[in-house]
Amino acid sequence: MNLNTPNKLTIARVILSPVVLLLLLWDFPFHHLAAMAVFGAAALTDLFDGRIARSRGLITNLGKFLDPIADKMLTTAAFLGFLVLGRLDVWAVMLVLTREFMVATIRMLAAKDDVVVAADFAGKAKTVAQFVAILFMFTALEFASWQDTLLSGLELPGLVFSVPLVIGHILVWVSVVLTVLSGCQYVYSYRRYLADEN
Repeated sequence: MNLNTPNKLTIARVILSPVVLLLLLWDFPFHHLAAMAVFGAAALTDLFDGRIARSRGLITNLGKFLDPIADKMLTTAAFLGFLVLGRLDVWAVMLVLTREFMVATIRMLAAKDDVVVAADFAGKAKTVAQFVAILFMFTALEFASWQDTLLSGLELPGLVFSVPLVIGHILVWVSVVLTVLSGCQYVYSYRRYLADEN
């Protein structure tokens, strides 16, 4: 196994994924911010592993394979947390998980022919959209929790706290739509592997 620096960063993202879910669900002061900080740090590894790999000529098949899987684990952890907290519908999470399962299946089938299915532009775009939506939702959830704590004495209108959540939900749904569309593109582009399996 070629564990160069980019691959180590990718593996770090895998390790941090369950930590994000734990912090999101563990009810303690500022736990949304804690989850956001860990998620943000993990998301930065996605930026740096690619840059380092390209700039230093450290691109490997292992990295191409692990990188999108690490992204999926990180975003799935956040989406599952939102589901448990009642901030995302079950069927939305099922759409995301179904897409990820289909793409993972394609990658495994392609690997039998020694073909590495790396993330394309659509896949990278949906990952960025997911990262932005999730980070915003973390912020909105933390801010909403201040209504009964830090900002309770200000008697601010409820809209002040609900509007960020609405925006967060919209961003999450946009990312879900992009996730499904990019999944359809993967299925179409690599449909021969699914056809061969059947």
